[in-house]
Amino acid sequence: MKFHTRKWVKPEDLNPNKSLFGGRLLAWIDEEAALYSIIQLENSHVVTKYMSEINFQASAKQGDIIEIGLEVVKFGRTSLVLKCEVRNKMTHQTIITVENITMVNLDANGKPIPHGKTKVEYVVDRLGKSR
Repeated sequence: MKFHTRKWVKPEDLNPNKSLFGGRLLAWIDEEAALYSIIQLENSHVVTKYMSEINFQASAKQGDIIEIGLEVVKFGRTSLVLKCEVRNKMTHQTIITVENITMVNLDANGKPIPHGKTKVEYVVDRLGKSR
């Protein structure tokens, strides 16, 4: 799994227990999944369709740095299915796992459309195509 993003846990990210608010973390995960999918599918019209059960395993406190990791589980016809792990960069503990995040590729009218992708592409792959 590649960890693409780091977040610094600040006072505004905390719950009343002074640990990272789960809703904030889920928003970060959703945003990261959307950005990853937009880049992979080369389309800015991508939405979250489904997020499986989440499993909080540890917490993070103010000042901690967390990392959000994503990997592709599969490419569907109009979708991209991702797996996510968030870990504490300082303690190396897994904070949360999400086994299935389904992102859907849409046209300009908000209707699912095939994306034609079958594998993860990196910038170097795309640069080779333009030559």
